Amino acid sequence: MKDFVYIKGVVTLQLDEAKCNSCGMCVKVCPHAVFKLFGGKAHIVRRDNCMECGACALNCAQMAITVKSNLGCGCATGIIEGYFNNGKSDCCCPNG
Repeated sequence: MKDFVYIKGVVTLQLDEAKCNSCGMCVKVCPHAVFKLFGGKAHIVRRDNCMECGACALNCAQMAITVKSNLGCGCATGIIEGYFNNGKSDCCCPNG
């Protein structure tokens, strides 16, 4: 699944590297290898692989990660849902 890409450039995932304590939980829980640890911090290395599940944000004790993971609110999820609903996307960001 590492090579799977959802929709390029629409993921709501954000990482505040200044808050990161290098615990590595984001790397452990991400099903698509979006994060890597190097230089004492987590880094987003495969942003477009993010499926906006929210596991990384839920497991980040430092609250350094944010992502809109609710069905229809995450941009990628909203666009995909719109595809199956005759083009009606519930995406709440400017990209939708």
